[in-house]
Amino acid sequence: MKTILITRYTTNENQTLGNCTVLDEHQQPLFSALSLERGWRNNQPNISCIPQGAYPVKLEASARFSKDLWEIKDVPNRSECKFHSANFWRDLNGCIALGSATADIDKDRYLDITNSGDTMERFHKVMENDKEAILVIKNFRM
Repeated sequence: MKTILITRYTTNENQTLGNCTVLDEHQQPLFSALSLERGWRNNQPNISCIPQGAYPVKLEASARFSKDLWEIKDVPNRSECKFHSANFWRDLNGCIALGSATADIDKDRYLDITNSGDTMERFHKVMENDKEAILVIKNFRM
């Protein structure tokens, strides 16, 4: 089973940035990207990143996005936390977006992530033979 490892390196009230690595069953890296989440707001639904820890993730159909997405399960007091494309923290409601670089795209003084759509396609390609995985989230420097 693959492991999705997110190591968060900075956070503020609005956003959290980190690195995402997909590891194979031998803990060898298969994929790497930047991650973007909402800031920490005490795990409140729709406005907070999820707590650090280990979570099962499953590939499931998403009616909202009209495609299969990886959903993070067993987050305390939360549901519908998914991996999906987004460039800005405000486009995430407790979900995680992946991208290739950071830039202040909209000039609001927050780093956004770029190439999220393409990066998510690469993520799905790496995960394509699986229906389940483990997500591990660690706070590195915060």
